[in-house]
Amino acid sequence: MSMERNPMTLVESQSKRSRLLTRLFKSFSLASLVAAGAMNVGCTALTLPLSGIPVRRLPPQFLTQSKSNLVPLEPSRLTQEPPRQYLLDKGDILGVWIEGVLPYTAADKPPEPPPVNFPTAESTLDPSLGFPIVVQENGTIALPSVEPIKVKGMTLEQVTDLIRKAYLDARIFTDPSRLRPIVTMLKQRQYNVVVVRQDVGAATSQQGGGASKGAYIKGTDQSAKGSMIKLDAYKNDVLHALMASGGLPGVNAKNEIKILRASKADQKKRDEFVQAFYQQYYNNPDPCGCPPPLPDDPSLLKIPMRLPPGVIPAFRTEDVILEEGDVVYIESREAEVYYTGGMLPGGEWLVPRDYDLDVLGAMGVAGQGVGGIAGGGGGFGIQQFTVPPGRLFILRKTPCNGQITIEVDLALAAQDPRERPLIQPGDTLILRYKPVEEIMNFSLFAGFTYGVQLLIQGGQGVR
Repeated sequence: MSMERNPMTLVESQSKRSRLLTRLFKSFSLASLVAAGAMNVGCTALTLPLSGIPVRRLPPQFLTQSKSNLVPLEPSRLTQEPPRQYLLDKGDILGVWIEGVLPYTAADKPPEPPPVNFPTAESTLDPSLGFPIVVQENGTIALPSVEPIKVKGMTLEQVTDLIRKAYLDARIFTDPSRLRPIVTMLKQRQYNVVVVRQDVGAATSQQGGGASKGAYIKGTDQSAKGSMIKLDAYKNDVLHALMASGGLPGVNAKNEIKILRASKADQKKRDEFVQAFYQQYYNNPDPCGCPPPLPDDPSLLKIPMRLPPGVIPAFRTEDVILEEGDVVYIESREAEVYYTGGMLPGGEWLVPRDYDLDVLGAMGVAGQGVGGIAGGGGGFGIQQFTVPPGRLFILRKTPCNGQITIEVDLALAAQDPRERPLIQPGDTLILRYKPVEEIMNFSLFAGFTYGVQLLIQGGQGVR
């Protein structure tokens, strides 16, 4: 005996199946859309693959040298040791007084007293006596009634004896007891040097808000501050030039000081040097290579401001002495930056000058720590259950406009310092998901969304 189906029961069953399929389709569609949205915010390991050389297999020449152990140069090495007694040279101005001769006084009149000269507020000299007498280019002084007297390299006491001897030999004074010349220092010779600084007022600032939070913004004015400085004799060195122009180089300056000698700064010779250097390469071209970098100008001296422990500077004491027209140049280090992208907030970040910065520290500067939440948002949501990106790529420039890609496994880098390469200027950091991480995030997004959908439908069914 067969049982007849109730038409109303059949209709209700078909309606339930239709609603269930509709709910499943909506849940799957919503999960797919959410996962697709997650894929669009930087999870591109599957659609845009990127590969590189693991850190442990990277050739040593592509690794950055450590600078955290460098020792600052002692400022005393930038100055010269003055002699115990001042030695005269061209440009010095002496105060000379000779009774009856300088100034001339008739025999029947009493001698005039020597004039008293007071130094300026900037001078460190004591008050002097006598009339100004300049040491000439040939190192001599000219006095009345005697031949020029060579005083270059002499002390004031020696010049006094020479003047006395010159007038006695010329028989101008018959009584030696009346010849009592006075020689004092009226003004010391000075050297005009040029100091060009790009570190004065070149501080960087931070911009807040958005994906570029904390990004360093470089100034738009790249001009340097230059000044002509007058340095007294035995103070014409690099240290006194720096002190007169703003002090030692700050953190915005490179760790070196450049000195361009005016006596060697011949533009014609410089052009000939550059032309001969490149002509040698073009006469013997290398199809697999590129022109080598141009060496520094032979007239250019570089003084490093930080050295490895125990290393003695290569420059000599006479190298820090500045002559007339020399140029001291301090270059800004605003070009020493690295860049971030991918899952990292995009921006331009300054590379520290005096200490090392590895990949984990660079990510922290950019606002992304190892194991952080993908997307960086706060609060409770789907992002709380995602797997963080675990692979970092470093795009490093090489000579001849080349590039090498370094792959960093963040899980290994968090445990082994050897897996954390140091950042160097010009690097570009790209944070990416591994393919397995993208698949896991897709599954988590889909499962989470489907569970939330069922809870919402269950609540509606209870009502």
